[in-house]
Amino acid sequence: MRLSSPGLMAGAFLRALHNQAMSSGYLWVKAFHIVFVASWFAGLFYLPRLFVNLAMVPAESLAERDRLLLMARKLHRFSTLLMLPALVLGAVLWLGYGVGLGAGQGWMHAKLLLVVLVVGYHHVCRALLRRFELGSNQRSHRWFRVFNEVSVLAFAAIVVLVVVKPF
Repeated sequence: MRLSSPGLMAGAFLRALHNQAMSSGYLWVKAFHIVFVASWFAGLFYLPRLFVNLAMVPAESLAERDRLLLMARKLHRFSTLLMLPALVLGAVLWLGYGVGLGAGQGWMHAKLLLVVLVVGYHHVCRALLRRFELGSNQRSHRWFRVFNEVSVLAFAAIVVLVVVKPF
């Protein structure tokens, strides 16, 4: 039996080409996933900070209130547009490329739970924004300062889970 038969060499060549294309595609998807996730979280870091400012606006300062509401609406809308590709690309990595699939991938289950909670946090931000728009916010600026830290803690936890993969 010949070790370097044309059939074996062609098969190895095709496998190498396939692996190169897959790894290149994988790296592009991963890179854009990271960009969209970081951008989405930037919005989640700043939107509650706008809520802190809105909660501190005096009742007679309508121009300041309107300006902050406009900024918050635009930021929420833009953050939502960033969230969607972040989630889709994450699903492609998970289900398409198999990242986190199989035994010993408990970190992925924890990450997915945190992602679901962050999506919920995003929707809570919209509900809070609506309360400001309606003039019915009852929360203090101190409460919003604490609420603002939730996204930072979630981001840190997700990064640790993805990089360290502790379980």
